[in-house]
Amino acid sequence: MDSNVYIGVGSNLGDRAENCLKAIEAIDRFDGCHVEQCSPLYETEPIGYDDQGWFINAAVRIGTSLDPESLFPHLKSIEEALGRRPSGIHFGPRIVDLDILLFEDLVIRADNLTIPHPGLHKRRFVLRPLADIAPDVLHPVLNETIFELLTNLKDNEKGVIHYSCD
Repeated sequence: MDSNVYIGVGSNLGDRAENCLKAIEAIDRFDGCHVEQCSPLYETEPIGYDDQGWFINAAVRIGTSLDPESLFPHLKSIEEALGRRPSGIHFGPRIVDLDILLFEDLVIRADNLTIPHPGLHKRRFVLRPLADIAPDVLHPVLNETIFELLTNLKDNEKGVIHYSCD
């Protein structure tokens, strides 16, 4: 039986929307993964390093037969195939970024993989699209739904705007 996994998708270089859509298509083409649901795209203000362009962000729900430790390097290979290179700037510009946000109700704390994503509950640019596709899903550590986390977020409504590809 496939596991439900939620993945955050983002880009702030080049054709940001196209980069996100290409990443989502690449996930869907990957053996053992299929995209089941995708949020709308959002244009979001950068956080942590302000001297860069705004991001396009989305969230997707996939079904996968892979375990988290196998899925993670596949997502990194998609980023690399789409042109992501290390910038040396934490939270800096990126052509595409793919993060495992939730993997069923698993809690993993490893050197290279933390699930749920450690910043998920603090980031409107993650919670807003995730709430579109998973409002009632419980955060396995905080025991609050995604909608509750979004509603209770205190970030002065940092810029998150619905994005139209038109």
